[in-house]
Amino acid sequence: MKYLAIFLCTLMVIGVSPAQAQIERYAFDKAHTQVFFGVNHLGYTTSRGRFMDFDGYIEFNRAESAKSKTEVTIQTGSIHMGDEKWDEHLKGTDFFNVEKYPTMTFKSTGIEVTGEKTAKITGDLTILETTKPVVLDVTFNKADKAPFGEEYKAGFSATTAIKRSEFGMEYGLPMVGDDIDIMIEVEAVRQGEGVVNP
Repeated sequence: MKYLAIFLCTLMVIGVSPAQAQIERYAFDKAHTQVFFGVNHLGYTTSRGRFMDFDGYIEFNRAESAKSKTEVTIQTGSIHMGDEKWDEHLKGTDFFNVEKYPTMTFKSTGIEVTGEKTAKITGDLTILETTKPVVLDVTFNKADKAPFGEEYKAGFSATTAIKRSEFGMEYGLPMVGDDIDIMIEVEAVRQGEGVVNP
């Protein structure tokens, strides 16, 4: 994978041995990672919101880059639209039903390189009771030692689009849009020496 090769070469420059760097594990820096979404609201606007609580990791496999993977868990009750009444409606049974389904997840299943710094990551997205495959369009931004402190970081931008009706979320259709645009900005920190046992 070309963009992973760039990233892995950078690791070698900073002195990570091949044995150490066999599989590099990175955890999301939650303070500098955002999960946004947008949906058409009654034809007037594209309303945008975000999820404030989530966890995720990325694993880079040096020996077999196609086996690199990522996983994200989002707390559905952390949805934030900038309005308390709107937030509560989205948390209820019409939408995310957060009491019954407190999380939604994405687990990668494959990677396809599309350019030097771009790739498509296929994975299983689970919302409510439904799991469906989705494809993230991912751009690798950069990886290096952070300018402050000793952390080594990697950064990515990802986008995808889903239809909420396919996950059983049909309230308000068609006035409230079915198509949901998802935008993720990830800043991730290498954990320890980054080694994970294969």
